[in-house]
Amino acid sequence: MADEGIFATTAEIQRKAGAGASAVSKAEAYTNDYVAQAESTINGMVRYNFSDNYAALNVDTRDILKQVASDLAAIYVIQYDMSGFTTRTEAEDMINVLRDAALRGLSILRDKKVQDFINNS
Repeated sequence: MADEGIFATTAEIQRKAGAGASAVSKAEAYTNDYVAQAESTINGMVRYNFSDNYAALNVDTRDILKQVASDLAAIYVIQYDMSGFTTRTEAEDMINVLRDAALRGLSILRDKKVQDFINNS
């Protein structure tokens, strides 16, 4: 099986999910599903389909999409099974950090001027 995500790879998602993440939920079959959901969420929330235009985007400006997609997908990985973490609080703290980063990135992407910058760079 190969990475099917447009914005983020399985390896990027696994790194953010951490060592305590379930082997099942960080497997490529699962992360492919999670990243597809994250990409759709991003496109819907910013009201622009970056997926269709991704290949034309500048490499330097793709990283914000990678960051948000991998943050959201890593949250799904962690919440699938929190038993591998030292405590539930540890898993919840990781989710909170990832959520905050994703929300910050989504806020930036919602700005029409940022969308124009990404598309024209």
